[in-house]
Amino acid sequence: MNATTSLLPDSLLLNGREFRYADIQQYPALAPAELNGYEARVLDFVREWLNGAQEFSLTTSGSTGPPQPVHFRRQQLEASARRTGDYFDLGPGERLLVCLNCEFVGGLMMLVRGLERRMHLTIVEPQANPLALVAPDATFDFAAFVPLQMQALLAAGQAPRLNQLRAILVGGAPVEGSQAHEIEALKVPVYLTYGMTETASHIALRRLNGPQASPTYQVLPGIAVGQDERGCLTVRADVTNDELIVTNDLIRLAPDGHSFEWLGRADFVINSGGVKVAAEKVERVLELGLMELGLNRRAFVAGQPDARLGQQVTAFVEGEPLPEAGQQQLRELLGQRLDRYEVPRQLVFVPEFQTTASGKLDRKATLGELVS
Repeated sequence: MNATTSLLPDSLLLNGREFRYADIQQYPALAPAELNGYEARVLDFVREWLNGAQEFSLTTSGSTGPPQPVHFRRQQLEASARRTGDYFDLGPGERLLVCLNCEFVGGLMMLVRGLERRMHLTIVEPQANPLALVAPDATFDFAAFVPLQMQALLAAGQAPRLNQLRAILVGGAPVEGSQAHEIEALKVPVYLTYGMTETASHIALRRLNGPQASPTYQVLPGIAVGQDERGCLTVRADVTNDELIVTNDLIRLAPDGHSFEWLGRADFVINSGGVKVAAEKVERVLELGLMELGLNRRAFVAGQPDARLGQQVTAFVEGEPLPEAGQQQLRELLGQRLDRYEVPRQLVFVPEFQTTASGKLDRKATLGELVS
């Protein structure tokens, strides 16, 4: 374990204020009256953890369906924190930036990692550029961001500060083409995570930059993965309480069972005239096409009702409509790189996409607004 000479922490920083662990254990009795709701919920979880609570409840992010409660035993969260801590050699006295929403698994597990590894915790309420909320000279060893935060940080010229970290996790949503190129230029190792609430955060990592960059996810030690009859990923491990989790994620599993390529979600398959089209494959090509046209826009693909085909492949692009010439260029790029049935039959421009509380693109809510 890579311990530093820093003193072991007896407190944490939350939105710029110091809270001693001894006082948090007695929360809310010793809490200041001016706490906002988010701060109160963070301190409440830390109090429960420090006082040895054994049962916890989390809510799924709601990106692929209605949010659902998931119940955990303490040992599952400890196992997840231990696995990440060992992989990245996180040690006592190192500095952890927690800027994901701690009411969901990504942010909450950052808290658990910091507490279990006795790291210095700097917690800030989630926003696009979390480094704007900390001192300009503050340095960190480890952090996790959603892609929207990485985009804002890079746009704000924060690459030099990011390069001071030992490692960065990015998760919660795919990394778009233009952002992937910017991440490739960073010196700090950046990893895209694969996981979900039900697996107590990530169970596999994919390096996005440097010599070890790869299109495949490496499964973390102690995690057993497989496939069901649909070709979808299954997971069993201590983090699932040794229960089998069956996902809707189509994968290409390596023969050794230790790595896989993510292909898309089974429930995002579009049946167009009897041909099954993987929406996420089309999305990746769409994002690349937008980037080549110099457009840094979010986009997604979904099936829309069609009297003849059943569903037609439709592309949704955030922002103002492109000029007709730009739309034609985009259609030509898509036609060159996709099969005939995969090419979107319609481009729909949406002023602003809807997002979930955890910052993920909410396709269902966005589509619902268009038909309401």
